[in-house]
Amino acid sequence: MNEEKEAAIRALKTSKGQIEGIIKMIEEGRYCVDVSNQIVAAGSLLKKANMLILKQHLNHCVKEAFLHNNGEEKVDEIIALLSKISDK
Repeated sequence: MNEEKEAAIRALKTSKGQIEGIIKMIEEGRYCVDVSNQIVAAGSLLKKANMLILKQHLNHCVKEAFLHNNGEEKVDEIIALLSKISDK
């Protein structure tokens, strides 16, 4: 497994722990702003994991596709994904 995937897994595992903590905070009736801050932090980790996965994809899958003259399809995939990300 490469460095980007390992870092993405770490970020996802951390965000999983944060989300479990957030659920507990809500169940305990914790202050809403504190809960919201934790949600933002978990979202940031998910975004970081996504960027790491996309970096790995560009550095390996897309690069390999262009070397085999079929990179246009990979570019279209990335553009579709970026349009989903930017619509938020």
